[in-house]
Amino acid sequence: MPPEAAPVIAKWIDYFQCEFKISKSRATKLGDYRHPFKQLGHKISVNNNLNSYAFLVTTVHEFAHLLTWNDHKNKVKPHGEEWKVNFKRMMAPFLQKQIFPEDLRLAITDYLNNPSASSCTDLKLSRALKRYDALKDHTRLEELPYHTVFSIKDGRRFKKGEQLRKRFRCECLDNGNIYLFSPLAEVLALSTGT
Repeated sequence: MPPEAAPVIAKWIDYFQCEFKISKSRATKLGDYRHPFKQLGHKISVNNNLNSYAFLVTTVHEFAHLLTWNDHKNKVKPHGEEWKVNFKRMMAPFLQKQIFPEDLRLAITDYLNNPSASSCTDLKLSRALKRYDALKDHTRLEELPYHTVFSIKDGRRFKKGEQLRKRFRCECLDNGNIYLFSPLAEVLALSTGT
């Protein structure tokens, strides 16, 4: 995370007596919160492959769950109004300290008007965060022309199709099935579309 943010997060870990773990990359989530159970306390995990800004946003997201649990236990929705209020409140110190670059600060401020269950589902914020990723061999699906053949991590090959609302309809060339992909899915282009 950005070095200026670490003292605040360290205070939160200490204050809430939280087990904070940096996890290996998980395809289905960037972070996770587990409420106290039996003799175990709060647990938060955040993926190790995130850039420093995405790591911080995910960490604050998970701490907002912890605070919401402390206030309401399981009587409210995980990403309901109570969580949204806590997330906005917990992001405030980082925005005040001007930790984020201006483009990212604007995207986060916009996102905070109505935060969703995942920063990944907000395309504007997700694009802004991905600008700070280390360079990779992969590209985002939205950057490829239609009909481009691409592969994903597990090696399956797809052909990019039309966009349906937010997602792209893609045909799997290995089995003929149709899958919907986020525009921000990281893929490896194999051949250019026609």
